[in-house]
Amino acid sequence: MELQLNLKLSQQLVMTPQLRMAIKLLQLSRIELIETIRLEMEANPALEDIAEIVTDDILEEPEDIVPEDETRLKEVTIDEKFSDDVDWNNYLDEYNSAGKVYFESEKRDSYNFETFVASKGTLEEHLLWQLLMISPTSEDEEIGSVIIASLNNEGYLDISNNELAALCNTTPEKIDQVVTLLQTFDPIGVCAHNIIECLLIQMRYFGIDNPIIIKIVSEHLNHLENKNYHAVANDLMVGVDTIVEAVEVIKRLEPRPGYKWDDEEPRYINPDIFVYKLDDELVIIVNDDGMPKLRVNPYYKNSVKNDSKLPHDAKEYVQEKLKSASWLIRSIRQRNQTLYNVMASIIKFQGEFFEKGPGHLKPLVLRNVAEDIDMHESTISRVTNNKYVHTPQGIFELRYFFNASIRRDNGDAMSAASVREKIRAIISNENPYKPYSDDKISKLLKKEQINIARRTVAKYREKLGVLSSSKRKIFSEI
Repeated sequence: MELQLNLKLSQQLVMTPQLRMAIKLLQLSRIELIETIRLEMEANPALEDIAEIVTDDILEEPEDIVPEDETRLKEVTIDEKFSDDVDWNNYLDEYNSAGKVYFESEKRDSYNFETFVASKGTLEEHLLWQLLMISPTSEDEEIGSVIIASLNNEGYLDISNNELAALCNTTPEKIDQVVTLLQTFDPIGVCAHNIIECLLIQMRYFGIDNPIIIKIVSEHLNHLENKNYHAVANDLMVGVDTIVEAVEVIKRLEPRPGYKWDDEEPRYINPDIFVYKLDDELVIIVNDDGMPKLRVNPYYKNSVKNDSKLPHDAKEYVQEKLKSASWLIRSIRQRNQTLYNVMASIIKFQGEFFEKGPGHLKPLVLRNVAEDIDMHESTISRVTNNKYVHTPQGIFELRYFFNASIRRDNGDAMSAASVREKIRAIISNENPYKPYSDDKISKLLKKEQINIARRTVAKYREKLGVLSSSKRKIFSEI
């Protein structure tokens, strides 16, 4: 054994903190970017928002501007007297008090209703309020609170009565008694263990005692899901028309009683880019509405340049923050420029889409855009991830414009999205009493020289959120 020294040359990619920041900002959505900037502004004193700065230069009149008549306004001196009718005691009391003091002349009934925000209650709060309104015993209140807390978002009990009894240290009979009480609360059908029990509770409440409807709900919901009305009619030995009438009644019941109390907030899409058509030309605008206008704080910049008495540690800290602020500003500008270039390249390849609609979407892959703007495919993937664009045809995710190609019989290529739009058009124009099967849709597409299998049609139909032909079928009206 011996020790040796060897010299070896190798190349490797070193991810600097600045490069990591640039990659991170590139893949953030607009809302995430704004939040990241806000957090960075809180941590970095060298960053500031120009919109939030109010300088004295804006408020002061420039010195070189002199009125033409050279008349100066008389300066206010301390010798001038104010009006004697001002109630100074009331004035001082207002600014010395903890809260706002209204003057006698103010209208007491003038409320600013814009400051009031209506809060949406939850299903749990709504049920607890009804429980307390009937003045329950302490035991019923405790058991009822546990049952209400065990409900899911749709208003169903995901736990059995035996498990609730063990949880509340009581008997299953007592749990069943409280559950029955809660099932009479609004919304009707709440606290049911399954959809059959939920629908039966609503039917009892509305006085629906038709034995055919009760039988369908109790024993044939699976056939209703598949619209297999003939199987239900044969089992109950009635006509299909009678089943259709009963189904119309069942459709008016609510299978998810807790749905309207769902506190999940809707997710709004805020586009990262806007594409407008002006004078037969598509104009790209990167959305910077609400985005902080960043700049480096000049105070810290001058303190490093001019103040030689600044301690060494403090100077290093300020220099680090200045460097971080400059790199963040540069990375944001680079991100916006890359986003603009990618959108311009997409318009170059998908020009007909912006003019005529989704049916004219062409096949496009990341490599095409990457070669067009001289960037790597991974960069294009990050830019298009979770980014949205507002176009004359609607709001779309950037990834929507990238589609695999489907070869037509005449040799032309067609995007998968265009094929899905054709399937949607075929289904929208079908006879609702005799809907097209997937095999029939495949044959209709072949007439347009689009050769895809039945399974591919089924896959595209599911992506469109369209039910199968058996579930789309509408029976003849009574």
